[in-house]
Amino acid sequence: MSIFKKLSWFFRQEWKSYFVGVFFLIIVAILQVVSPRVVGIIIDEIALGTLTMASLWKWSAIILIAGILQYLFRYIWRMKIWGTSAELEKILRSRLFKHFTEMDAIFFQKYRTGDLMAHATNDLNAIRMVAGAGILTLADSISSGGITLFTMFFLIDWRLTLIAMIPLPALTLVSRILGQKMHKRFRKAQAAFSNLNDKTQESVSGVKVIKTFGEEEEDIHDFEAMTKDVVVKNKAVYLVDALFDPAIQLILGLSFALTIIFGGRFVVEGSISIGQLVSFFSYIGMMAWPMLAVGRLFNVLERGSASYSRIDELLKEKSTIQEQKDAIRTPVTGDLDFQVSSFGYPNSAEISLRDVGFHLERGQTLGIVGRTGSGKSTIFRLLLREYDQYAGSINYNGIDIRDYSLDALLSGIGYVPQDNFLFSSDVRENIRFADPSLSQQQVEEAARLTAIHQDILGFPDGYDTLVGERGVSLSGGQKQRIAIARALVTEPELLILDDSLSAVDAKTEEAILTGLKEKRADQTTIIAAHRISSVMHANEIIVLDEGRIVERGTHYELMEQDGWYRRMYEKQQLETKLEGADEA
Repeated sequence: MSIFKKLSWFFRQEWKSYFVGVFFLIIVAILQVVSPRVVGIIIDEIALGTLTMASLWKWSAIILIAGILQYLFRYIWRMKIWGTSAELEKILRSRLFKHFTEMDAIFFQKYRTGDLMAHATNDLNAIRMVAGAGILTLADSISSGGITLFTMFFLIDWRLTLIAMIPLPALTLVSRILGQKMHKRFRKAQAAFSNLNDKTQESVSGVKVIKTFGEEEEDIHDFEAMTKDVVVKNKAVYLVDALFDPAIQLILGLSFALTIIFGGRFVVEGSISIGQLVSFFSYIGMMAWPMLAVGRLFNVLERGSASYSRIDELLKEKSTIQEQKDAIRTPVTGDLDFQVSSFGYPNSAEISLRDVGFHLERGQTLGIVGRTGSGKSTIFRLLLREYDQYAGSINYNGIDIRDYSLDALLSGIGYVPQDNFLFSSDVRENIRFADPSLSQQQVEEAARLTAIHQDILGFPDGYDTLVGERGVSLSGGQKQRIAIARALVTEPELLILDDSLSAVDAKTEEAILTGLKEKRADQTTIIAAHRISSVMHANEIIVLDEGRIVERGTHYELMEQDGWYRRMYEKQQLETKLEGADEA
C-alpha cells in the first residue's frame, strides 16, 4: 500500500474526480445487492403461493431499473477514475521527458537509451494502473464486499454470515506473502525488458554496421538470448501471479461448503427461508469479486510500486551542471579565453587535457588538429559545458562561462559534431530546427553558404524531401552540409566545426570555408579537422597530442617547423597528387 502514499500528491490534486468516481462506485455496489434479494423474495412468494402477476411485474421492474442505473453509474465512475489515471501518466511522462532534457552527459553515459525508453513506457503504464485499476479495485472491493456483508449479516442471518467468513483471514496472509514475492520478481522482469529494449534500439540504429560485417546471425542469437531472459523473468512473475486466483477460489470454496452445511441446517430448523438461502448463495458468489480483487489489487500495487521506484531513481538523479541563481541571461559575446590546466573525464584516471590554452579575439578563427583521441572534441565539450569539473577557466568577454545561464551560453554557440544527427522530418525543418519561424529565403541562404542548395533542388521534393531517420536517405557529405546550415541560421557568436567537412570533396570544402570567412568576419569560429586544408586559413592553429599542445602558430609558421603538422600536410598533399594521377 506504500505506492498510494507515494502518489498522495496526485490524489490530493485530483480528489474531486476520485470522489465522484468512488461515490458512484459505492452506489453501484448498493444496487448490486438488490437483484439477489428480490430473487429470494420471489422464491419465497412462490413457495408460499402468494406470488401474483402484479407483484411479479413490480419485482421485475425493480430489477430492470437497478440494472439501468448500474449501467449509467458505471459509465460515470469509469470516466472519472480511468480518465484521471491517464492524467497521472501524462504528468509523469512530461516530468520525465523534461528531466531527460536537463541532464548532463554523465547521466546518459550511466543510463542507456533503451533503458530510458522502458522507463518512459512500461513503467509509466504500470504506475497509471495504480491510479486507475488500483483505486477502482480497492474502492470496489471494499464497497462491494462491505455492502454485501452488511446485507448478509442484517437481512439474511448474522450467524450464517460469521460462519461463511471464517476462511477470510487466510486471504490477508496469502496476499502479503505473494505480494512481496511479486514486487521482487517484477522489478527483475522490468530490468530485463529494459536491457532488451536497449538491445533492439541499438541493433536497429546500427543495422548497416551489422550487415556490413555479416553479423546478422550473431546479433539475432544475442537478441534471442535476451528475449529468453525476459520470458524467464516474466514467467517467474506469472508463477506468483497465478497463485492468487487459485488461493482465493479455495478460500471461496470453503465459504460455500460452510454455507451449504450450516445454511441447510438453518433452513431445516426454520431459522431462515429457502429464498433467503438462495439469496445468501448469490451474495457468496458476489463476494468472489472482492476476494479476487484483493489478489489483483496486490498484483497492480506491487507492479506499480516497483515501477515507481525505478522512475523515482531517475528523477532523483542530479545534473553536475548547475546554473547559478544569479546567472547572466545576456547572450555571450566578445573575446574567448580558454585556459585549462587539467581535465579528466569522470570515472577515469586518465588526464584528457593538460595545460591547454588559447585566446581568440572576436572575429578570429582557430584551427585544431591532431591524431584521433588527442583531445579536440574534449575542448568542445568543455566549451559547451557538458562538464564543469576542470582546473582552470574558460572566459567569454572576461566572464567565466559558468556564470552564464545555459540558455545564454548555448544560444550563442553553433555546434556541428562529428556524428551529424538529422531528425526524420524534411530538409527545411532540419535546417531551421533552432528557429522554426525562419523564412524560406533565410533557409536557402544558409543552404547556399554550405554548398547544399543545388543538391536539395535535385531531391525529389526539394526542401520538402523527407531525410529519413537520422538522415538515412542522404550521403555523408549532404548530412554534414545540412548540419552546418542548421548551425549557421542562428548566426552564432561562436561556430564550432568538429571535423564536419571530412565527407565533402576539396572543391566543396574550399567553397564552404570561403563563404564562412566572408559571412562570419566579425564572429568567432573554431575548426577541428584531420585534413590540414580545413584549417590553413585560421588565424592560429594548435596541434594536440595526448591532451597537450605540442605545436602552435599560423600555417606558414608551422610549416617552417619540422613537426607533426608539416609532415601531415606533406603527406596529404602527396595523397592528393596521387589521387589526381589515378583519376587522370
